[in-house]
Amino acid sequence: MIVIDAEMSGLDPHANSIVSVGAVDLEDPSRQFYGECRVWEGAEIDPEGLAVNGFSEAQVLDPKKKSLEDLMREFFAWIEISTDRTLCGQNVALDRNFLNDSFRRADVPFRFAHRNVDTHSVAYAYFRLHDTEIPLKESDKQSALSLDKILEMLGLPPEPRPHIALNGALLEAEAFSRMVYGKNLLPEFAQYPVLKP
Repeated sequence: MIVIDAEMSGLDPHANSIVSVGAVDLEDPSRQFYGECRVWEGAEIDPEGLAVNGFSEAQVLDPKKKSLEDLMREFFAWIEISTDRTLCGQNVALDRNFLNDSFRRADVPFRFAHRNVDTHSVAYAYFRLHDTEIPLKESDKQSALSLDKILEMLGLPPEPRPHIALNGALLEAEAFSRMVYGKNLLPEFAQYPVLKP
């Protein structure tokens, strides 16, 4: 399984562009991927999106950075080695949609399937199974299990700001391992005890 996090110039895969990709191969967590690129020609750049990932407009337009197409070819070469290419992540459908659109733009003959593992769904089931109250948003009484809330409930540190795609992927992989396997996955999080709900 490939735990993924992508940072983008906005939320629309047809109008905005990936600016970085981070991934961890859950079958071999020492296999990690991180890459940055400039936005594709004509992509919209949402200042709110950049505020989340910390990139400046100049950085995402920098002609010295690799192209989106080059990044997607590098990422495809990395995933080809994976024995399980199922995607996993927080709000993974958004990342999948951006990746598939980017593969198309790069003429990479690969698309991630619609069957993915979302860490939000895993966390919701995990906390319900262990009779832990699910935090709800006041405004609409729907789940408030953001990645940071999941990490907090598992005794892990929040994702550093600004968001860097590899940090997100590492934390999502660690959270998944603790919820599904009941154990620490990555050495950088070994100092945090695995909490039993």
